[in-house]
Amino acid sequence: MKKYQIFDVYSSDETASGKAPSDINQIAAAAGFESLRLVRVCSEKMDIISRVRRQLHYYFAWPQLYKQIEPNSIVLFQAPSQNSQLRREETLAKLKNKKNVKFIYLVHDVEELRKFYYRKFFEEDFNQMLKYADCLIVHNDSMKNFFEDRGVDPKKLVTLKIFDYLIPNGEINHAKFERSVSVAGNLDVSKTQYLKDIGKIDAKFNLYGLNFTLDAYKNVEYHGAFPADEIPNQLNSGFGLIWDGSSIETCDGAFGNYLRYNNPHKLSLYLASALPVIIWSQAAEASFIIDNNLGLTIDSLNDLPKVLNKVTKEEYEHFAINAREVAKKLRRGDFTKVALKKAVKASEK
Repeated sequence: MKKYQIFDVYSSDETASGKAPSDINQIAAAAGFESLRLVRVCSEKMDIISRVRRQLHYYFAWPQLYKQIEPNSIVLFQAPSQNSQLRREETLAKLKNKKNVKFIYLVHDVEELRKFYYRKFFEEDFNQMLKYADCLIVHNDSMKNFFEDRGVDPKKLVTLKIFDYLIPNGEINHAKFERSVSVAGNLDVSKTQYLKDIGKIDAKFNLYGLNFTLDAYKNVEYHGAFPADEIPNQLNSGFGLIWDGSSIETCDGAFGNYLRYNNPHKLSLYLASALPVIIWSQAAEASFIIDNNLGLTIDSLNDLPKVLNKVTKEEYEHFAINAREVAKKLRRGDFTKVALKKAVKASEK
């Protein structure tokens, strides 16, 4: 049985799709999924001529993909799609009905839950996925429950547990005991809104990323911005923080609520760096942290001083040892490999 993956790439930069999709592509390729590249031409341009050129490209590209895929094979997609594509659904229907092809979808985001980008296109794309999927790889049990509520057969659902974070070479740090928290990512306070109030918290914050503006905060140390493959070498002490929304009281709003369902890629970064984690107690991945003894949960960032002061060096050392073991798995792609094996088995039934 032949296995394929249809992987969207950008004509200007094949890495522009982001680390998570690129890592999945690499792991799937190593697991025997032949990569069929679907190029998004004029990827950065939104003028009418560029959009027409894109759709013309898809119009001819999808029938070519159809010809390349053998009957009775399995095709892996990463969802959601990022733009409409002429002849996509027509080709999916032909593959399923005429070639008996099975489809696996690995879900990166559910825009209905995230709400930030949700529009008619994503609703149609989501429904198309439900229509054609023989198996769905979803983040965790909370997201699995959401899909079950949408009418998906539980036998079609596989949980990933956590996104892998490939780092093929390099030493794994052993995190140093420190009563501090690190935040890596976009530091723009208009997007990561809770950051604007961290000056009120009696705890040390180590910040990494672009758009830093909190120079006046005495409890903040800024360490700069680093590429995805370099930042793990910088995260080597204290805890990584998983928090989102506009408030330090709780994770609120669309972004905060999304933590109830998703596997944040930032969590994968922290654990691939072998860094213990402090996570919102109501986040879907809080159970992963507790079950694997990788750190602590909190209800409010106002609890940080008390929680950090209570942590002993021995307790932290235990978290750090466990984080190193998980880091080895994430860097190899173990969670995705297991999920793909389960998905192939489920799609064959």
